[in-house]
Amino acid sequence: MCTVCGCESAQPPADPAHHHDHGHPALHTRVLQLEQDILAGNNHVAQHVREHLAQHHTLALNLVSSPGSGKTTLLVETIRRLSPQRPVAVIEGDQQTSLDAERIRATGAPAIQINTGKGCHLDARMVHDALHDLPDLPNGVLLIENVGNLVCPASFDLGEAHKVLVFSITEGEDKPLKYPDMFQAADLVLLSKCDLLPYLAFDLDKAMACIHQVNPKAQVFQLSATKGMGMNDWLNWIERECAAT
Repeated sequence: MCTVCGCESAQPPADPAHHHDHGHPALHTRVLQLEQDILAGNNHVAQHVREHLAQHHTLALNLVSSPGSGKTTLLVETIRRLSPQRPVAVIEGDQQTSLDAERIRATGAPAIQINTGKGCHLDARMVHDALHDLPDLPNGVLLIENVGNLVCPASFDLGEAHKVLVFSITEGEDKPLKYPDMFQAADLVLLSKCDLLPYLAFDLDKAMACIHQVNPKAQVFQLSATKGMGMNDWLNWIERECAAT
């Protein structure tokens, strides 16, 4: 079990003394050390992934969100618009099923499904291994759809250039205040499903204020993947990042 988040996607080193924590300072220190070891090991692999992608001038984006925010729909529409200009591939993270990867493959883009089982996030080793089954993407884009979770993915570097947070207007304006670590880790926030604004009691100004209270530097785009609203802003941002890569 991962001591960072409690899931089973990462295995700390075996320690026969680490069974129960009854408040002993030495055990607290050991748990902290295990957490540091896990994250340090993950970051080492993430750097290797980053260097590999840089060699091919590939932009990697780690898409994070709550479940049901519309990440897969956004990816499908992004691929349809982007793939005529650049090679695109996807790594799909879910606890079970390959349904999302099948939707991606239907667009013609290669996709690798990673099922984390009881794990609640992807880690760098999973991405590293998946890259061996994907074609190289010279001057292209690797889109990583993380497991729907606004807690654990904030701590794990996957070797991406940016974390992109998909924040649906069906979730409530105060979500950034409830999950500040994830919003702080994001370079870009995509406020999704904005075609529903006329039908929901969602305070857009309050949501923007909450985002910038937690992360004053975050860029925010309002979009609707199903209606095409804001997609040009998103695609232009990707093009700028590709050029920088």
